[in-house]
Amino acid sequence: MKQNICYCGHHKKYEKCCYPFLSCKLKPETPEQLMRSRYSAFCIKDIEYLIATQHPSMRQHNERDVLTQIVQNTQWLGLKVLKTRDGKISHGFGFVEFIAFYKNIEIEQLHENSKFVYEDQQWYYLDGVILEPVKFSRNEQCWCGSNKKFKRCHGGNM
Repeated sequence: MKQNICYCGHHKKYEKCCYPFLSCKLKPETPEQLMRSRYSAFCIKDIEYLIATQHPSMRQHNERDVLTQIVQNTQWLGLKVLKTRDGKISHGFGFVEFIAFYKNIEIEQLHENSKFVYEDQQWYYLDGVILEPVKFSRNEQCWCGSNKKFKRCHGGNM
C-alpha cells in the first residue's frame, strides 16, 4: 500500500477510508462503502469482517474455510468501481458493479454486479452476478492507479 493509501482505490488514507468500518467504529452508509470495505478486508485477510458483512441467509456452513482459502491464495492488486446504484434505506437494496484485479498465478479480474440489502440498521452483501471480463484500451489509464497508460503498465501482463 503506497503511503497508507486505502486498498479500495479511493485515494484516501486507509485510516480515514475503510479502517473505521473494518475496526467496527462505523458502519458503511452505502452499498459502495460496504463493497469497498469488503475489498479491503480481502486485502488484509479479515475473514471476520467478511463473514459479518455477508447477509446471514447467504452464509454457507464452510464459509470460514472458503474465505481462508481465497485470502491465502490470492493477491489483490486493485479495484475499479464501474457503476453504483446505491439504494435508499427505505428501499433496502443497492447494487455496485466493479472489477477487482487479483493474482493467483497470472493477473486476472473479477467483474461482478453485487447486490446489497439494508437490514437491521446496516448494509449486507447479498450476492453477485459474475460478468464477462472487461477489455481495456491500450491508451486508457491503467486500473492500478499508476497514472500510466494501460499499455505501459499492466497491459502486457493480462
